[in-house]
Amino acid sequence: MQKEKIQQLQISQYNYHLPDDKIAKYPLERRDASKLLLYDGVGIDTHRFGELPDLLPEGSLLLFNNTRVIHARLLFLKGTGAQVEVFCLSPHYPADYVVNFQQRRHCSWHCMIGNAKRWKEGTLQMQISTHDGMVNLKAEKADIAGSDTVVRFCWDNEGFTFSELLEIAGKLPIPPYLNRPSEAIDDETYQTVYSRSEGSVAAPTAGLHFTEAVMEELRNKGILTAEVTLHVGAGTFKPVKSEIIAGHEMHTEFISVPKETIEKLLTHNSGKIVVVGTTSMRTVESLYYIGRKLSTNPDISPEELGVKQWEPYDDTVEISPEQALLNILNYLEETGLQQLISSTQLMIAPGYEFHFPDAIITNFHQPQSTLLLLISAFAGDDWRKIYNYALENDYRFLSYGDSSLLFKKPIFG
Repeated sequence: MQKEKIQQLQISQYNYHLPDDKIAKYPLERRDASKLLLYDGVGIDTHRFGELPDLLPEGSLLLFNNTRVIHARLLFLKGTGAQVEVFCLSPHYPADYVVNFQQRRHCSWHCMIGNAKRWKEGTLQMQISTHDGMVNLKAEKADIAGSDTVVRFCWDNEGFTFSELLEIAGKLPIPPYLNRPSEAIDDETYQTVYSRSEGSVAAPTAGLHFTEAVMEELRNKGILTAEVTLHVGAGTFKPVKSEIIAGHEMHTEFISVPKETIEKLLTHNSGKIVVVGTTSMRTVESLYYIGRKLSTNPDISPEELGVKQWEPYDDTVEISPEQALLNILNYLEETGLQQLISSTQLMIAPGYEFHFPDAIITNFHQPQSTLLLLISAFAGDDWRKIYNYALENDYRFLSYGDSSLLFKKPIFG
């Protein structure tokens, strides 16, 4: 399918009626007790998520997104009594997540401002109570970057990193469609059990169903695992408002892939590759286009490696997925890096050609969303059959809802 034809797809074709009572406002008490819809490329069946290790073909490689949700919402109270929310989206300076989080005096972030009309100028201040006394955190507007506001933070106690201050003073962002404030329990339930790399403002929700018991059973079954990082941005909740998808701008997100993961993908020939969530899917598929760029320009700058929204649909000559991975490994060897760090704006829509995954574990997504476009690209027109089945069989939808295991082709086909 040509680029122009894909761009002209009407988002109304990816709509369905989602009653409010189907949206899970809270998770189940036991993560792995959630329903798991199994689509084998032909038929549909219902299981429990705890059965996942028995449903995966022998020798499968599971790919996880190990990102961790940060306490990104800072609520400042002005002297007038007005509350201003500063929602940290991504680092501005230092631009590296890890380096930024370790700052001990000041840093700056791309932010969204809530109740912005109450903060036209001046400095916001917050007194943070810590085990080592009070810390005064200040916020000043530094610049406007597109739809974001660059906010400079500074604080008066170098005994604390910015990461630590966010953890103490910030609030965990939960999806807006839950229509409730975040609660203490969300600090645990809105993180995956394998989260470790701080940076997301939304959870990779397909992973919320995994428990330590399921992870242990996967190991016992000989299921291989690998990790990537994609820090999920607030744009994941941005609906497609244009009539055709050409009018929708995808958000750009940070990705990091260890050299070890790329080697596992390259040498995995004995079983299926199963990605956990749409974020893992977008990350691993982005590797192909990064590797393709390196084919034509091995000396490309790190800034130019990022994948743009419509890049998959241009007329660039294709290479094999294996060659793409080899190009990345060569790049890492020559630069002495142990991980590939880049960004992706990749939009996966019907007509997209997949390069790596055989299956995806994913929740049930909002109507007319880019996430549903991705599922439609993977499952074809059967996405509607899958969603109708879930609606008719009392599945719970969206972030805290139930899950599905979707195979691109029959398991034993």
